[in-house]
Amino acid sequence: MGSKNNTPAELRWMIYGANGYTGELIAREAVRRGFKPIVAGRNRGCVEALAHELGLEFRVFGLADATVLAEQIEGLSLVLNCAGPFSATAAPMMEACLRSGAHYLDITGEIAVFELAQSLANRAEQAGVVLCPGVGFDVIPTDCVAAALKTTLPDATHLALGFDSRSGFSPGTAKTSVEGLAQGGKVRHDGRIVSVPLAYKVRRIDFGDGEKDAMTIPWGDVSTAYHTTGIPNIEVFIPGSPSIITNAKRANYIRPLLGIAWVQRLIKTRIAKTVRGPSEKKRAHQPTFVWGEVVNARGEKKTARIRTANGYSLTVTGSLAVVDYLMKSGSVAGTYTPAKLVGSILVNQLPESGPLQIS
Repeated sequence: MGSKNNTPAELRWMIYGANGYTGELIAREAVRRGFKPIVAGRNRGCVEALAHELGLEFRVFGLADATVLAEQIEGLSLVLNCAGPFSATAAPMMEACLRSGAHYLDITGEIAVFELAQSLANRAEQAGVVLCPGVGFDVIPTDCVAAALKTTLPDATHLALGFDSRSGFSPGTAKTSVEGLAQGGKVRHDGRIVSVPLAYKVRRIDFGDGEKDAMTIPWGDVSTAYHTTGIPNIEVFIPGSPSIITNAKRANYIRPLLGIAWVQRLIKTRIAKTVRGPSEKKRAHQPTFVWGEVVNARGEKKTARIRTANGYSLTVTGSLAVVDYLMKSGSVAGTYTPAKLVGSILVNQLPESGPLQIS
């Protein structure tokens, strides 16, 4: 690990998946801030062109060969994994980081990845490594809201989180969503993650921009918010029109088909050809409204709301804020959520975040 006296610009770290939509945004902002990350990925043409444009070192490699992967990570202080779906990339990259002594960050929202990281907590401590997946919009703002609500109502037994975002999908996010549809809904009940139908619950919620119908989704906080707060019952909501909610419920009947490998490949190929992430202009005019609610056994309730930047913009600034924190802090090794690592104030420190209001 680098010492506390080093600056982030002096330490060697890598953005893997820098050729993707979000990875490239992060690489460009990193350089603008004076960072000098190594950019890496599997697509030589894209990675090399980006590296030359930004004046950075680059590496081209896949994750299938553990020996090659370990060689590429050796000597680095930190890896920020931006290559989704993380169901395919997180496990080999975490393993390489544990073996090489590099901190591991990623921008996933996938429950299975968060649970994998938690299962590796002892190994991370022994290796002197921090594992902290989810340092983007998934799950910084909701994780910070959860932590703040827990402080306000320490004996809370139920936590509901959610967000109202008008941002479009990047190709990576769209592919991950397709995998999520096949796996169905997820909530946490009495401390355990349980499978439920898509749109399992529907309720009216004011996320901060007026009341809307909202449905449960299998968001990463079903995992992370439990490890942040210890609250045993957790659900995550997003708004949806009546037709969207109806279609989500109908999708429960075809979920077995969506899980077939060739169907997944067909849909993901289509996504790769047709889906593009939102433009800078769109991101600038599409804020996100984040909401949370806790209730205790006596029925006492606290509600939190915060307005943040567009999800992709927050992923850029949030991930780099955690990179900067780790490079400077000398944090205790282990597995963390963003709010556990940096504190619930993290979201307030990011550009375009309003005050976190709790009532």
